[in-house]
Amino acid sequence: MKSLNIYLNFSGNCQEAFEFYQSVFGGELTNRQTYGEIPGDQSQESEKNKLVHIRLQVGLVSLMGGDRPNSMGETSFGNAYTVSFQTEDLKEATQVFNGLATGGTVVMPLAESFWGSTFGMLNDKFGIQWMINCEKVV
Repeated sequence: MKSLNIYLNFSGNCQEAFEFYQSVFGGELTNRQTYGEIPGDQSQESEKNKLVHIRLQVGLVSLMGGDRPNSMGETSFGNAYTVSFQTEDLKEATQVFNGLATGGTVVMPLAESFWGSTFGMLNDKFGIQWMINCEKVV
């Protein structure tokens, strides 16, 4: 079985981000590992409690992430990617949009689009870009 998953990098607040995403999407947080748990790890003392990996399993999709170590340089958030959430349930789309918008910036409010779906875009409080799309069921 093949899968294509999303992996996000953070600057020390990965645990907080994934707890936030779990509060929005539900699902189960698994595979939580810190740099300090790596055998023979040579990380700086300040990085021992940072996450090297965590997974949020929501249905068949995994959202994964970790804190980028100082040795790899700064984490920069840009516009080269957007995480897209698709549903056929308008109530769910609205709930997810509003949840992710908490503390973030709405780029395009959730509204009916010219292609017939309900669609919105936002940047969450961690700098991650999201598109929420609710397909119209006919």
